[in-house]
Amino acid sequence: MRKDDLAAALLQAVQARHFEQTADSLRGGEPLDAPPSIDLAVAVFPRDGKAPVCANVLFSREHPQGLIARFDATTGAVANIAFHADVRDAKGDSYAWLPGADWTRIDFPAWFGSGPRFVAPYPASLLKMMVAVGMGHLVDAGRSDWALPLNFTGKTRAMADWLFDMITVSSNEATSALVAHLHERGAIRREGGREVHNEMHELFAAAGLPGLMIANTQPDGGWGNAAGSGVGQIQMTAWDALRLMWRLDADAPAQPTLISPASREVIRRALDAQKLHHNLSSESLRALPGWVPGIPAPPASYAHKTGNTQNYASDAGIVHDGDLHYLIAVTTSLGMRYAPHPEASTTWKLPALGAAVHQWLKTNS
Repeated sequence: MRKDDLAAALLQAVQARHFEQTADSLRGGEPLDAPPSIDLAVAVFPRDGKAPVCANVLFSREHPQGLIARFDATTGAVANIAFHADVRDAKGDSYAWLPGADWTRIDFPAWFGSGPRFVAPYPASLLKMMVAVGMGHLVDAGRSDWALPLNFTGKTRAMADWLFDMITVSSNEATSALVAHLHERGAIRREGGREVHNEMHELFAAAGLPGLMIANTQPDGGWGNAAGSGVGQIQMTAWDALRLMWRLDADAPAQPTLISPASREVIRRALDAQKLHHNLSSESLRALPGWVPGIPAPPASYAHKTGNTQNYASDAGIVHDGDLHYLIAVTTSLGMRYAPHPEASTTWKLPALGAAVHQWLKTNS
């Protein structure tokens, strides 16, 4: 397999799903009024031990046919895309994805990179992977411990238990408990109403991961829009979300270390126990009418983290299926408002994309 073949396959897989025809509940079930944003990355680890094969494709209303990312030969970062941050209005609400939004009148802040503009969708609860790595960083530095009893909102639990719930059931309360702990231990510091120190940003920068940002969280654990964080302050590109997962995959070719093997194992146990399979995989939704299969786990194993809000859906993880081994990550503007059923989290087209990518890799790896 060549990287060009993989990139072409990803482009075709997205195009074949016709995401532009997705029904939008805010339009009474009519198709959305502009193509959605989809940032999809895959890294395949060949059976013969050869170098990994990687590709990243990006779609938006500005690039409906898709862009293929090019990676810097030295840093591995995306080198040909100008990423811009998401936005929210004065009330703290996300508005760039609402029906009728005019992107020519929206000032999307430049984030990093150069080339065609791509507005990166908010990663939703996929952001919790950055919090998890931040906790591992604290533990590895001797400034906390996975067994530490941590009190939050009157509940005392071991830090590892808070993390387990943050990953497996995407607990927002657990996330707030851990964000508050990051502040309490000095990994994040605010002065005069602004953030002046963020060790996670330093960690990600040192690892060459410019597409990871978790800014303006609060000492009380606040991390959403109402806290002044959330949309536009917390960002992840699919490629760097994938590379974050790569560093949590002990079976993948070695990457620069972010956290110790012991901390990696704590996080990996939570990923392996994921209970929410409703984006690229859909096993949690099998009983719903019109169910569409995604990444087939089982029989494959898929250690992953999802994210869903009204406007956004994301997923990233590690797949093993026999001797097929790959990483996949996606961030999108295809949130719960596009779900065909109250218990679903996004359009069926997203698990269909996961299934299509998986089948192509099974056939061509």
